[in-house]
Amino acid sequence: MIYKDFKGTKLSALGLGAMRLPLIKGGGDTQIDVEQTAQMVDYALKHGINYFDTAYGYHDGQSETVIGKVLSAYPRESYYLATKFPGYDLSNMDKVDSIFEEQLNKCGVEHFDFYLFPNVYEKNIDPYVDEKYGIMEYLLEQKKAGRIKHLGFSCHGRYDTLKRFLDVYGEHLEFCQIQLNYLDWKLQDAKAKVELLNEYEMPVWVMEPLRGGKLSALSKENSKKLKNLRPDEGIPAWAFRFLQTVPGVTMVLSGMSNMDQLEENVATYAEEKPLDDQEMTALMEVADSMLDILPCTGCRYCTSHCPKKLDIPTLLSLYNESRFNTTIITQMAVEALPEEKRPDACIGCRGCEAVCPQQLKISEAMADFTEKLKQPAGL
Repeated sequence: MIYKDFKGTKLSALGLGAMRLPLIKGGGDTQIDVEQTAQMVDYALKHGINYFDTAYGYHDGQSETVIGKVLSAYPRESYYLATKFPGYDLSNMDKVDSIFEEQLNKCGVEHFDFYLFPNVYEKNIDPYVDEKYGIMEYLLEQKKAGRIKHLGFSCHGRYDTLKRFLDVYGEHLEFCQIQLNYLDWKLQDAKAKVELLNEYEMPVWVMEPLRGGKLSALSKENSKKLKNLRPDEGIPAWAFRFLQTVPGVTMVLSGMSNMDQLEENVATYAEEKPLDDQEMTALMEVADSMLDILPCTGCRYCTSHCPKKLDIPTLLSLYNESRFNTTIITQMAVEALPEEKRPDACIGCRGCEAVCPQQLKISEAMADFTEKLKQPAGL
């Protein structure tokens, strides 16, 4: 197992994420297969993984309970446990104290090694930084008391939102978790976010390294392109080798759902094999081939000709994500906008298209985006 130093703590470079635990056959998301989970945790610990990441809302509240129960069979000093305050639900903002106590009880521990403000994005950043809720103040008190060892945050928001949170709270935060993979390097502008975090000397934690499993298998053509460069490397491993190449990455979390995935990922993390320039170029070509993106350059000529004053470049950026896969995060980002600024507010006047240097069919994109947002979202 590869290890990374974090403030004197030896962390496995691969962490086990508990958002997609194995389920009892035929059961729903709350029906976690505890026996299989215990087997996976045992294998993980015996093969060097010492970081386990859960959250209040995973598996509809059952993840913390199951992970806490399974880990209780091992010495507390043998693993690091991370969980998160459920700030994705704005009704929780004034309940940080009671929720924190509940989480300790559910996990059966006296402290959390890592605790996060989760899912900082456009809709919840205002209450997160609003002193009347006292969230940061309370969490810093818990840290001072030793009930939180390290405090960080995760961010699904855009670059400006990430920077704003860092500007307000950066001095108190020790790490940042972002969605990072070779597809989102461009699609979600993860490259710029990594560069920003590096500027702040903020260690990077990675979520969705395989984009919800979508990077586990590629087309025959793309698989061949990569296999020609590394014949013995599995396709999922390329996603992890990419992350081993990105400066600042300390922890990579993978939501492994079965023993096969765990064994394969543990084998990948037996050693570091970062990509060279030729391999990185090939992987970016693979990523580009998977994306069907409207080439908006953000010139903003369109916004000056929109009678509804829509932020068209931002909407097109979110639309491009939806063209690959409409996720809950995409939906949340749209819901964070005022109703009159969402894609369904477009009246189809085509004034924007008359001045678009790229000759994009923006009105059609807004109509299509509106329909996509009505469909069930993935992760």
